[in-house]
Amino acid sequence: MTLEGTDAALTALYLPNRPVDPEGAETPLLARGRAELLDYLAGERRVFDLPLAPQGTPFQLAVWRALADIPYGEIVTYGALAHRLGRPKASRAVGQANHRNPLPIFLPCHRVVGAKGALTGYAGGLELKAWLLRLEGIV
Repeated sequence: MTLEGTDAALTALYLPNRPVDPEGAETPLLARGRAELLDYLAGERRVFDLPLAPQGTPFQLAVWRALADIPYGEIVTYGALAHRLGRPKASRAVGQANHRNPLPIFLPCHRVVGAKGALTGYAGGLELKAWLLRLEGIV
């Protein structure tokens, strides 16, 4: 995994199936992000305390803010997330926004599942999504 950011905020997390060569030196914020991510992956952290600055459309940003409100260890469906956003017919658009989430794990799109609880779509692959959900005690 590779983190990207500015001095002020994290802007991207690249999952293992999408490797990126990091540019520049590790900043204090990137080091903090790495430490928090490793703590989470070790099961020692449930909430992140980092400034995030994802770039996207107003709808994508609204979806990503809603992802941040899904508590550790809980899941919601794409349809339920669309309802929370006041757009009950936008479950596919929610799925597309999740697919474009530049900060997976920090903005936990892995906690969003299909209508019947099926593990559908994850930029990091369904194996990683299932692993993250197991880490959180969900499946």
